Amino acid sequence: MENQIKDVSATDNKRTHKAFLRMITFISTFGGLLFGYDTGVVNGALPYMSRKDQLNLTPFTEGLVTSSLLLGAAFGAVFGGRLSDRNGRRKTILMLAVLFFIAALGCTFSPNATVMVIFRFLLGLAVGGASVTVPTFLAELSPAERRGQIVTKNELMIVTGQFLAFSFNAIIASTLGESAHVWRYMLVIATLPAVFLWFGMLIVPESPRWLATKGKFGDALRVLKQIREEIQAQSELAEIKKAITEEAELQKATVRDLNIPWVRRIVVIGIGVAIVNQITGVNSIMYYGTEILKDAGFATQAAIIGNVANGVISVLAASTGMWLLGRVNRRPMLLVGLGGTTTALLLIGVFSIVLNGSQALPYVVLSLTVMFLAFMQGSVGPVTWLVLSEIFPMRLRGIGMGFSVFCLWIANFVIGLTFPVLLNSIGLSTTFFVFVVLGIAAIIFVKKYMPETRGRTLEELEHSFRTYGDHNGEQALQASEHTETTRI
Repeated sequence: MENQIKDVSATDNKRTHKAFLRMITFISTFGGLLFGYDTGVVNGALPYMSRKDQLNLTPFTEGLVTSSLLLGAAFGAVFGGRLSDRNGRRKTILMLAVLFFIAALGCTFSPNATVMVIFRFLLGLAVGGASVTVPTFLAELSPAERRGQIVTKNELMIVTGQFLAFSFNAIIASTLGESAHVWRYMLVIATLPAVFLWFGMLIVPESPRWLATKGKFGDALRVLKQIREEIQAQSELAEIKKAITEEAELQKATVRDLNIPWVRRIVVIGIGVAIVNQITGVNSIMYYGTEILKDAGFATQAAIIGNVANGVISVLAASTGMWLLGRVNRRPMLLVGLGGTTTALLLIGVFSIVLNGSQALPYVVLSLTVMFLAFMQGSVGPVTWLVLSEIFPMRLRGIGMGFSVFCLWIANFVIGLTFPVLLNSIGLSTTFFVFVVLGIAAIIFVKKYMPETRGRTLEELEHSFRTYGDHNGEQALQASEHTETTRI
């Protein structure tokens, strides 16, 4: 009888730990939800804010309003990581929630394009910071066996945020479409999840890993006991202490390490994979989907409603992609995804010429954007972020991820800035033919340079990079490490 009581008690404790971890995951991934909403809401708001009696935007200023967030995100990703290392993951997310709230209000009440661009840039700082801090926070709280499942929930929340943006845009456009300031109602909704994130994070504990790096082992153990069983918490703290000791003995990578061939190669591959994610043209559809459908022949309200289909397929495809990642190799999955996205873009370009002026064209374009997003969100997106987290050995992870994510956001910025200009100057079909060429280049790059990472440890990957091509990379690394050791 006593043993049965103990078993029941242990089971209840396990459920309590899992429930608390689920609550932490749900609250913190509202950072991802805000990421998705704030990047997706401009899709439906842009046609209204562009009107002459509103912000009177030209194709160039449309691109500037959209892409200013992306430029801010590039810098937010760089500085967000540093802030979370210094101040803690929880405190940084709290600060980001405040920035999300203030910037969303600033965008809502912007009297002109200049003010809008400034607040969109500030919103981008929050988006970039969240794109780095939230996954790190989740990874450091998750048990090893569930880390992939928990961390990828942030990706699902990002596409859910975009889906909600498209849905609220459609509802508001249908009910308040005649209102002069309808776009402001679309933007102000972003303040609500920001408020939830801030209040929610007040009851969420700090990352035990971060606490341990600051020497606060007692606090780290207290947090671990809230989300793990007693024995597991003690064991994990011992592993964290060991890892901290080992990392303290490692020399940090510097820009000078790029002189070493194998280091340079792995960083170039990381940057290349990040840029491949963007030159598919995905964010031209996520940001300008309404403009694309309008150009194809839909009225503004119909185009905004049509975009809900893009949001739905993004959520479904992202869920499918997460399931596939544990079952198929990364490289062929990415190649299939790129083949699908490039084919969809080619067909959009072809049918835009063949069916020009036809009533069928807008429905064909909508169907093809749905096809594009099925391949993009179900394959290219998940594989990109997973591979970037896998290819860099511990010593290079900070500098490698920093370069790669910065380049991803800069590529996103360039595409976001130039797409409406291209659409206005060379038309829908030619614009998508440009992305087809870029898609073919992406396929060639992945096929030629990207390694397969599934089923290989980080140490095995590092060894393959070190020994690839010629032995000079290994000799250069040894010389570099010898120089550092001598200086120390």
